[in-house]
Amino acid sequence: MKALVLAGGSGSRLRPITHTSSKQLVPVANKPILFYGLESIAAAGITDVGVIVGSTAPEIEAAVGDGSAFGLTVTYIPQSEPLGLAHAVLIAESFLGDDDFVMYLGDNFVLDGITDVVEEFRKDPRDAQVLLTRVNNPTAFGVAVTDDNGNVLVLEEKPRKPRSDLAVAGVYLFTAAVHEAVRAVEPSPRGELEITDALQWMIDQGMEVRSTVITGYWKDTGNVTDMLEVNRTLLERLEPCVNGYVDEESEIIGRVRIEAGAEVRRSRIVGPVIIGAGSVVSDSYVGPSTSVAENCRISHSEIEYSIVLRESSFDRIRRVAASLVGRNVKVAVAPGLPATHRLVIGDHGHVQLSS
Repeated sequence: MKALVLAGGSGSRLRPITHTSSKQLVPVANKPILFYGLESIAAAGITDVGVIVGSTAPEIEAAVGDGSAFGLTVTYIPQSEPLGLAHAVLIAESFLGDDDFVMYLGDNFVLDGITDVVEEFRKDPRDAQVLLTRVNNPTAFGVAVTDDNGNVLVLEEKPRKPRSDLAVAGVYLFTAAVHEAVRAVEPSPRGELEITDALQWMIDQGMEVRSTVITGYWKDTGNVTDMLEVNRTLLERLEPCVNGYVDEESEIIGRVRIEAGAEVRRSRIVGPVIIGAGSVVSDSYVGPSTSVAENCRISHSEIEYSIVLRESSFDRIRRVAASLVGRNVKVAVAPGLPATHRLVIGDHGHVQLSS
């Protein structure tokens, strides 16, 4: 079995962060979201992986390399523009050949991995299998209608009037039968070859499409709210460890990881929190569900429930919460009244706020 990982999307819902960075490489708990998917694939015993890349290909290739760091062999497959998930399968046919494969969306997160569903497919393969999860807003997803045995009867992409609350999660399993399906479908009204249309074609041809409903945690990390929620969930599993320097005037409470080379001085850190290597926190408060990446500076400031990317700084900022801050950002004080700030700042930004 092979894997096909999609890492070519533009990440429009995460702008301005993704104006200068791949959405699949935005870190949660100080690790790119894409890496969690690659680790899940390796844990399921799959080693041969094709990665669909687009305009951010150099960044993806620099981060993932040849895949050996994950125990994988990676082949990069360029996609000229994002023309749909079925199009990704279409252009990957020469790599996939006649093998069964898992298709994994690189910006999706499945907390407990995919090992169980891969083993199920290996032991009892159908023409296709999709992971489903119950959602409150099915109009934003591909939606499935299933029978009592979990067989998929109908699939619709972002329906205006959903017939169920079962959304298609970002993991699919296919036999080689899917190649005929992706060649048969036409572009949707939004100009893409939809994988839901390909799956529906398979159903209409009498092929068997099975479903597995995820009972654990799944997120599509396409927006800031979901990115922060995944970060919180991962930090709650954090193994506390202090490898950096913490002075005697500081207080460390709960699940806190201070990486080697990081420093905490005269500060209060309340976990779950991770402070990346080379970062310095001084005279500050860092509260729950916060990830601070490498080489950041937080001085005389307060921040919680946030993600701060590498080489960014906060100086005398009274309160920041529920924020995603890009790389090499400088947040400094401007005259005015105290306030709570909620920020989404692109890389190399420079923001002045009331203290």
